[in-house]
This record gives sequence, structure tokens and C-alpha cells, in this order.
Amino acid sequence: MRRILKNYLFWTYPRGSFHYDVMVTLILAFLFLSPRLINYRDRPQETLTSTRDILVRANGTNAWTYQIGADQLSDTSSDTKLRAELLQRIQAISGNVQIDRYREEKDASGLVTQYRVWAHR
Repeated sequence: MRRILKNYLFWTYPRGSFHYDVMVTLILAFLFLSPRLINYRDRPQETLTSTRDILVRANGTNAWTYQIGADQLSDTSSDTKLRAELLQRIQAISGNVQIDRYREEKDASGLVTQYRVWAHR
């Protein structure tokens, strides 16, 4: 048994043998099953690369989701002024669209950092 474990550790079995196939199967099982069992915390973050960027994602047919940095907007005092300014920024990129809804994205301290806007044509 000790010799078998030593040969597994140093990978000394010839290709095509039973023990070689067992080692390859164990490695593949680890590669494909470990992400489901182990949380590697490697999810992509949805942050803008620059505060002046507007991130646009397709959201179905003739529908898009926009992420706009809060520092790009000058007047957020009322809902209508905010909606008008968001629409102005979006129409500069995408042309004539209508805003369906928007949501504030806040950081850990509760400060609004960006707005997520759903719009369609």
C-alpha cells in the first residue's frame, strides 16, 4: 500500500495503466466538482471602470440596462429632474429610448455611487 501511494505521489505509473487512469479521473473530478463544493469567491464585480463610463448591457430585444456613475449627474434633487438627466445621458449613447425604471446602487456607507437604469426602444 505504501508503494502504491508513493507511486501515485510521484506519478510513476505508465500512461494507459489502471492507476494512471485513476489519477487522471481524480484530478478531473476535483477540477469539475470543486467549484460547486468550495466557495472561491471569484465572482466578477459589476463596477464601472471609471466614474465617467456608462456601462450598457443588452437586456432582451430592444431593451438595455445602463449603469451610470452618480457623480456624472448634477441635479438629483427630485425624481423628475433625475429621470430627465438619466434620459439625457442615455439618449446621447443609444438614441431615442424610454426609461422603464431605475434603481440607486449604494456603497457600504449608504452613499449613492451609481444608478442602474432599465430602458427600451
